[in-house]
Amino acid sequence: MAEEMVEKIKKLMYKPDRIRNIGTIAHIDHGKTTFSDSLIAGAGMMSFEIAGQRRFLDTDDQEQERGITIWSANASMVHNFDGDDYLINLIDTPGHVDFGGDVTRALRAVDGAILLVDAVESVMPQTETVLRQALKERVRPILFINKVDRLIKELKLSPKQMQERFMRIITEVNALIQKYAEDEYKKKWMVNVSDGSVAFGSALVKWGTSLPYMEKTGITFSDIIEKTEQGKPEELAEKTPLHRVVLNMIIKHLPSPVQAQKYRITKIWSGDMKSEIGQSMEKVNVNGHLAGVVTKVTPDPHAGFIATARIFSGKVVKGTDVKMLGKRKTGRLQQVSIYKGPHRLQVDEVVAGNIVGLVGIPDAFSGETICDPDFAIQPFEQIKHMFEPVVTKALEPKNPRDLTKLINFLKKLSREDTTIAVKINQETGEYLVSGLGELHIDAKVERKLKEQGLDVRASPPIVVYRESITGKSPQIEGKSPNKHNRFYFIVEPLEKNIYEAMKEDEIPSTYDFKKKNLELTDKLKELGMSADEVKNLEFIYERNMLLNTSKGVQYLNEAMEMIKDGFKSIMDEGPLSREPCYGVKVTLVDASLHEDPVHRGPGQVLPAIRHGVTTGMLLAKACLLEPKQIIRIDVPTEAMGGAIREVQNRRGQVLGMDEERGMTIIRSKLPVAEMFGFNSELKSATGGKGFYSLIDVIYEKLPKSLRDKTILEIRKRKGLSQQVPKVES
Repeated sequence: MAEEMVEKIKKLMYKPDRIRNIGTIAHIDHGKTTFSDSLIAGAGMMSFEIAGQRRFLDTDDQEQERGITIWSANASMVHNFDGDDYLINLIDTPGHVDFGGDVTRALRAVDGAILLVDAVESVMPQTETVLRQALKERVRPILFINKVDRLIKELKLSPKQMQERFMRIITEVNALIQKYAEDEYKKKWMVNVSDGSVAFGSALVKWGTSLPYMEKTGITFSDIIEKTEQGKPEELAEKTPLHRVVLNMIIKHLPSPVQAQKYRITKIWSGDMKSEIGQSMEKVNVNGHLAGVVTKVTPDPHAGFIATARIFSGKVVKGTDVKMLGKRKTGRLQQVSIYKGPHRLQVDEVVAGNIVGLVGIPDAFSGETICDPDFAIQPFEQIKHMFEPVVTKALEPKNPRDLTKLINFLKKLSREDTTIAVKINQETGEYLVSGLGELHIDAKVERKLKEQGLDVRASPPIVVYRESITGKSPQIEGKSPNKHNRFYFIVEPLEKNIYEAMKEDEIPSTYDFKKKNLELTDKLKELGMSADEVKNLEFIYERNMLLNTSKGVQYLNEAMEMIKDGFKSIMDEGPLSREPCYGVKVTLVDASLHEDPVHRGPGQVLPAIRHGVTTGMLLAKACLLEPKQIIRIDVPTEAMGGAIREVQNRRGQVLGMDEERGMTIIRSKLPVAEMFGFNSELKSATGGKGFYSLIDVIYEKLPKSLRDKTILEIRKRKGLSQQVPKVES
């Protein structure tokens, strides 16, 4: 990057109204990284000749080898619009569903998103997922319809047919915005071909245009078809260069931090907006106290760990201390830098409204709040991905001396990617790594372990089940080992609409009612909970609830934290197979406690809680829930039979079918336990022409015929007794 460009970036960093923080989002293979190449080349950061083939932001060997983006990547560029320079901080994100956690984290850092849609494939399941996630973070979208040359060369569409195809895609995207955006933004954020918030083109051959640009330059659809058919895309790229059209569109239609932070902060931060720090973030005050969020942590062979952060207030300065609220630690910033793809340019400071790379806070994790050491703030909301880990592998080093290295690697990994869960199986000593899919674990865990020279044994993929209940228990007594403390519980299923509200993040899935939260209590009442029930709520934990309806029990307040700990331990490891519990409501109806604190310590209270709640769950007809994937299969109509057979052979269910231009789209539901190897078998059954995409992950009750067998398999793997816990009637 020329020295002049660096100086421009340094100056523009201090002008938040001239900054655009944006991300590219799309279904896999819809062309995001190739598209980013064109923008970067247009900004003078790489040669136009290699843009598209180079995949500048795919910096990892695996990404180049697999031809897909696995890690989000950053680049800063300068673009002149109407005589003024603007700083555009771009984040290129993955498209494969297994790496969706990287998309979610990147969206916390940006204010606007370019949604790419393949002109031939149209809106696909991951298109919906990433757009939904963007709207959830109050990130405004614009639309780029990519691979338009395929409509001309492959489908031979006329200008009128092309326009009809574009309008259908725009209508589908707007329908999703209507479906997922909050009421205030449903109309405001719809994309519109006439105002230029929609563009179309071909990122691979670097041309792009929009209706306003066509009107301005006189280019027509017929010209586009003619040049494409003649094999002269470079002439199109000269007349209507993609980078100019898109960068203009970004500046015109996507918000600056000054605009976006007015409405985004209330969504991602639950503190008092009238407070000093609340006002400072709303106004993007570069001289205020520091408030920022770490959105990515990456290892660097020279610098240790680099934390990518979005700064909402104040500034980060090289050589100063910052506090990590989640870790309750302070770190000194050794480097402060801005991004140029794989390279970082070091600067002395970066102010509010920017995305920055930081070295010196190695303990930070994705989602960590950073602030001034002497001015602690309310932490930012947790960054939560839409899907949960459903596939687990057990790892153990072949050489016992490598155990420490493995532990350190897994600790680092869970900080880098919060959608990877790491847990030790205390009975077997194995390290359990859970991810969003087989590819997720293969690319980010197993492959990286090999690169580190660690030789590990990995188990076949293990499915993560859930435990729940289907009925209501009678009142159950839990006695402490010394018989001096008694607790009485009723266990029943959590109301379905409340569970769904937690799943959709309308209410938190974990919340301790030590503090009153009027907004939350009002929402629960709105969902049908009585005022008395809401008043008696003690704890929400991982979509389970603990209530206390007891009256006048002496010393109960002193024991309440232990009761919550006992409740948590059972919800983490249910009675059937020690799998996590979902949708359980536990009510403490009465208790009697010994007057001497010595006789009501954790050693007495915790076993009583465990016994009472566990027995209650078994009496409330404990059941095992298995994860199922709702998928979309695209297959030529003549090969449809093979795809349907493959679904039915795996306990799958066909939910619906549509036909379009000789292709059949099959919506199906399959158990995750039956999905291993599905992709290769589908290719085999359809002559290599069928492929599938994930729409959603749900949990459903395991069939009775498989229940006991599955429970025993899980218990055996975990080193538990080979007996199904008895469910009494």
